[in-house]
This record gives sequence, C-alpha cells and structure tokens, in this order.
Amino acid sequence: MPTNRVLVDNRKAWHDYEIMETLEAGLVLTGTEIKSLRGGKGNLRDSYARVEGHEIWIHRLHISPYAQGNRENVDPLRPRKALLHREEIRRLIGKTREKGLALIPLKIVLSHGLAKVELGLARGKRMYDKREAIAERETDRERERVLKHGREE
Repeated sequence: MPTNRVLVDNRKAWHDYEIMETLEAGLVLTGTEIKSLRGGKGNLRDSYARVEGHEIWIHRLHISPYAQGNRENVDPLRPRKALLHREEIRRLIGKTREKGLALIPLKIVLSHGLAKVELGLARGKRMYDKREAIAERETDRERERVLKHGREE
C-alpha cells in the first residue's frame, strides 16, 4: 500500500488562487469521519483555513456522514483543527495578516494511517490572470501537438 494516498483534492483552488507555498498539517477527525474520507466522501471546494487564537481551523470542509455510523456521526460542516508546530503557526499569522494571503486546503491525504491536509498559502487571482493562465495552457498544448505531429511525419 502506498504511504500517501490522496483522499480528497481541491483542483479548483489552483485555478482560483496563485499558490505561493504549501505545507502539510495533521487533521483532527473522528473515527467515522476517517471512514467516510476513505470512501471518498469529502469535499474541499469552498473550504478555507483561518488562524484563530494560536490555532489553525479549517472551515466549510464537508465530510459526509458515514453510512454505517449512527450517533458517532458529527456535523458534516463543523470546523476542524489543523495541527502544526507553534513556529509554523506564528509564521502563517504574519503572512496572512501582513501580505493579505489566504490559507486554502488543497488536498487531504492519508499518510501512514493518519489524515493530513495540504494547506496552500495563496493569493486570489484576478479574472485577467485566469484568462492568461488558460491562454498559456492552450498555447502549450498546441506547441506539444505540433512537436508530436512533426516527429511522426
């Protein structure tokens, strides 16, 4: 079994934000939440992370209730705590306050049986930035297509 297995991915974040750096944090979950995530029942689409006090909390991370769970199931949208070292939290506090950057959950992975969330320090893209990225991607595809067909002939 691979050591890191991606359970949930937030591909839209790469489109909406310019990711400056990423870091991995532990995630505090209940047993039924882990079981639900292993079944692929999570959604990071509108989620974000915030520094509250000296802790990092992830908001709007949706984990569907586990089908076989009963009273152990919790609110699917409850805030969940991310585990980071104190120095990392202090550094993130400075960057999010001073530079206007946001913390965005990019993916949730299972690493050696533990759930980890990959957080991205991100700046929101403007509409023209998104258009530029799409145009650049299409020119790259066209260039690859021309190179591929040029070699075949």
